[in-house]
Amino acid sequence: MPLLLLALAGIGWAAGSYLAATRELPVALDVLLAIGSVLPAAVAYRRPVLAWRIALVMMFAGVIDAGPAQSWPWNTVQVAGTLFVMIRLAATSESVVTVWATTLTLVPVFLFAPDANAWGAAVLIVAVAAIGDIISRRRRTRELLAEQSELNERERAKRAVLEERARIAREMHDVVAHHMSMIAVQAETAPYRVTDLPESAKQELTTIAAAAREAMTDMRRLLGVLRADQQETLTTPQPGYAQITDLVSTAKRAGLPVDDELPELPDLPEAVGLAAYRIVQEALANAARHAPGGPVRLEARADRSRLELRVRNELTQEPDDSHTGGHGLVGMRERVALLGGELTAGPDGHGGYQVIATMPRETR
Repeated sequence: MPLLLLALAGIGWAAGSYLAATRELPVALDVLLAIGSVLPAAVAYRRPVLAWRIALVMMFAGVIDAGPAQSWPWNTVQVAGTLFVMIRLAATSESVVTVWATTLTLVPVFLFAPDANAWGAAVLIVAVAAIGDIISRRRRTRELLAEQSELNERERAKRAVLEERARIAREMHDVVAHHMSMIAVQAETAPYRVTDLPESAKQELTTIAAAAREAMTDMRRLLGVLRADQQETLTTPQPGYAQITDLVSTAKRAGLPVDDELPELPDLPEAVGLAAYRIVQEALANAARHAPGGPVRLEARADRSRLELRVRNELTQEPDDSHTGGHGLVGMRERVALLGGELTAGPDGHGGYQVIATMPRETR
């Protein structure tokens, strides 16, 4: 940068010497015209539009006291600087800016030098602007190609992650499904293999077998979604609000004392019904896992605009402060947030744990 400034200063000095030798101007005006001849080139690197504006003003100011013997009314430094500014402007600006700048630059050429091959100068200015515009277009094309390549790379990385998740999910299905099917088979055949089982034990084994079968069905449904690009997705209807009573019945058969208040809501949107089902499912599972044997109160309240679910269970053991809720609570929050609702979960201050979900009845 210091060398460049030194070079510009030397060129400006040469321009001033030329003006002093060919024109009868005050020294101060010679200095101003010399500075104006090199200033656009100095500014063009960072501010090409501003540099062109200065150069255009100097195209009018640079002809002051130009003699008739001079073929061009501008000094050589000013001409070279203007051409440099034009190519810099065209290389960094939109085409429409280049067209306007080129057109306005031709005005003083035809105005002050009509007899000095103005048409040749005009062709030169247009050619310089065209070269700069070509450079600009090639640069923008390279940027677009680089941006597209980056997007493609991101898509490939995202696709690789999804494929890996699908592979892990399939492996998890194969492993878990094997164990769940073994549980179901053992629970179903236990009454025939073990004699003298009481009727209550047989009912418990039947409940365990049904829960295992239902879990395998859910896993196959999820796996069908993951394999949608390879085979048809399972078409089993998704559960909704009406199926919450089945969850309550299953929980009661498993020994969880649930007191429910579930009014009929036949016109509930499918997305809201599915979210309500999954929230109750997760809340009951958490109650059975973290407060086994404790009473659970399930309430659903609805008006024209919203549905409120409230699941409260008595704590049978001290809550673990380090427990953050796991993925189940995160999943519930995401479901409610997608519908434009709110979910709160935590101890209620009266010896219980409470989950409250509020969702609009009209999905967005």
